[in-house]
Amino acid sequence: MTVGRSPLRGTDRVARAFARAREERRCAIVIYLTVGFPDRAASHRLLRAALDGGADVLELGVPFSDPMADGTTIQRASETALREGITLDDCLREAAECVAERDATVLLMGYTNPFLRHGFERLAERCARDGIAGLIVPDLPAEESAEVDAACVPRGVARIDLYAPTTPDERLARLLPRSRGFVYCVSLTGVTGARSALADDLAPFLARVRARTTLPVAVGFGIGAPEHVRALRGLADGVVVGSAAIDVVQRAAPSEREDALRDFVGSLREAGRS
Repeated sequence: MTVGRSPLRGTDRVARAFARAREERRCAIVIYLTVGFPDRAASHRLLRAALDGGADVLELGVPFSDPMADGTTIQRASETALREGITLDDCLREAAECVAERDATVLLMGYTNPFLRHGFERLAERCARDGIAGLIVPDLPAEESAEVDAACVPRGVARIDLYAPTTPDERLARLLPRSRGFVYCVSLTGVTGARSALADDLAPFLARVRARTTLPVAVGFGIGAPEHVRALRGLADGVVVGSAAIDVVQRAAPSEREDALRDFVGSLREAGRS
């Protein structure tokens, strides 16, 4: 598929996705899937199934050999994708196709090394050209992001920062004004992976974040069930679901994966309605 320059900046795509959810009085649903898992062809179809189920934003995982922020589920998905030979170029092409086909809001979630090897300027230019809304780089602290920001900000590509409940108020006050797209709040300390319950300190953490930004606030890490989404209504503008989505795919028979994921995303979207 041939893609061309998108007329809409990435930051505007993110704002549009959250605004639509807000107008519909529900949480925005961000679905993470590793590109190339469980294989190339299935990955392509699953991304479309997530959109059909009502995902507002797709977060495409770029497979990496040392995904330090990820738990077992995403680590194994990344290993599978690497065995499939998936590269950053493959992920960029997949993201561009989702934008061209569905006008989707698409983020790339990956680690610093692959992005650095590709070149930050080149990466940001490709994102801007193809309508890819932004980047999430979990091993790149906001204080060390100047080179990435220099490439992304002029092109309207959002670099999404992650903040944990342990983040002190001083750091939030200093860094949140520089955030773009949305603020990604980690629901707990540790790695990704579905949990049975939300952390007790999540609500006060979200209140501290909201006091320092007007951007949408989304919660990820450990969000894996409709009841989690219901619990976050009124506290967060969106949820990010990754490991639980991959678990749904893993548990389903190959012929049922797309339907299973579509139904799961639909249940999250419905749970997020106020």
